Amino acid sequence: MQRPLTCVEICAGAGGQALGLAMAGFVHVALVEYEPEYCDVLKMNRPEWNVLCSDVHDFDGKPYRGVDLLAGGVPCPPFSIAGKQLGKDDERDLFPEAIRLIEEIRPRAVMLENVRGFLDADFDEYRNHIFTSIQNLGYATHIKLLNASDYGVSQLRPRVVIIGIRKDQCGAFEYPEEKPDAAKSVGETLCDLMAGNGWKKAKQWAAGANKIAPTLVGGSKKHGGPDLGPTRAKTAWAELGVDGKGIANEAPAPDFEGMPRLTSRMMARIQGFPDTWTFGTKKTAACRMIGNAFPPPVAEAVGKKIKECLEYGCVDCGSETPVSQKAV
Repeated sequence: MQRPLTCVEICAGAGGQALGLAMAGFVHVALVEYEPEYCDVLKMNRPEWNVLCSDVHDFDGKPYRGVDLLAGGVPCPPFSIAGKQLGKDDERDLFPEAIRLIEEIRPRAVMLENVRGFLDADFDEYRNHIFTSIQNLGYATHIKLLNASDYGVSQLRPRVVIIGIRKDQCGAFEYPEEKPDAAKSVGETLCDLMAGNGWKKAKQWAAGANKIAPTLVGGSKKHGGPDLGPTRAKTAWAELGVDGKGIANEAPAPDFEGMPRLTSRMMARIQGFPDTWTFGTKKTAACRMIGNAFPPPVAEAVGKKIKECLEYGCVDCGSETPVSQKAV
């Protein structure tokens, strides 16, 4: 019987990527997260995980040398429109730390995710620098923009996923097959939760919420209370019969009239989290965690392809995606 594949994860957040990789068969030997609230959520949901609540700059990867996978959702503000797209000039850019840890740990594979803005032409030079750095450490590199809805998640949510396969592992990797019809509509996904308090019009609402959701946003501590994003996003939610101006504490009452608001549990389900995954008792913090998460089903799908590559070998040894190619 093959041994379990091991993983170190940085910038673990509230556990979306970690949960997906665990479902794909990876065993986490360390998860590094800076925010105490996020660390509490990780420990609460998976007490057996080795959660290290510390700055990734202070994390020494050498004791974990040789693990199978180094994964992480490096902070997206440097490349997001909302974050002013400062790129490498943003102090929140942790790609240099990820590269340092690749060198220290020498994992068999690397998985890093970021926002769609990472592919913008403004970052071509920096992106090529990152890829060259990873390749110079002996890894075949791959990059692709994945839409969560192609992997069963009820929202579009585009995310850039970078894969590195150490060349002595042969290097062949294929992204998971896209299944555009896999995602359920918002109505199908949330009908039972909307009816949780006996709302009589839940089924009627669900019939009208017949599309996938716009991308959930997490925001930051600097902004006010939780809602479903900027005006354009709120308009898209309104077309699905959802009031995006705030987040509800519970499902609608039996005789509720008008557009319901989502609860944090509903947001989590749209993001692909199981209903058993909890986010603490603070609504604003929970919504931020959920909105900033990497959908577990996407992480699981990618993780299974990495696992397949590492366990079963390959034919196309050392293949690389050119760093100038923007796979979409």
